[in-house]
Amino acid sequence: MYLWLKAFHVIAVIAWMAGMLYLPRLFVYHCDAPKDSIQSETFKIMERRLLKAIINPAMIVTWVLGLYLVWDGGWYTSGWMHAKFALVLIMSGLHGVYVRRLKEFAADKNTKPAKYYRILNEVPTVLMIGIVILVIVKPF
Repeated sequence: MYLWLKAFHVIAVIAWMAGMLYLPRLFVYHCDAPKDSIQSETFKIMERRLLKAIINPAMIVTWVLGLYLVWDGGWYTSGWMHAKFALVLIMSGLHGVYVRRLKEFAADKNTKPAKYYRILNEVPTVLMIGIVILVIVKPF
């Protein structure tokens, strides 16, 4: 059962990361769309659906299965797991930032330039690299 849950955890992580990488790209393009335009309204729909149908459920499944795997595998005493946990907490915080930005776009109150979202788009990649290295290499 452990390996099946681990497989579904990895699938959920991949889905979460796909959304975390795609949503800020949508924000970049949304910045260029005039408010109240058809294009802007389309981006609002795309962003909301991506968050509600993919990113949120994937994050929940990632956390639930991840916490179970940590407990069942006895990894909670490992140093690398503590570091991974910290990075996943940061990723979850970034998820919260994305939710806030989505709400600002939905209300036509975005104040951030496209460059901000281009930079923000790189953060999940850096976090993912750290998480994968910790899980695979287990350096401490």
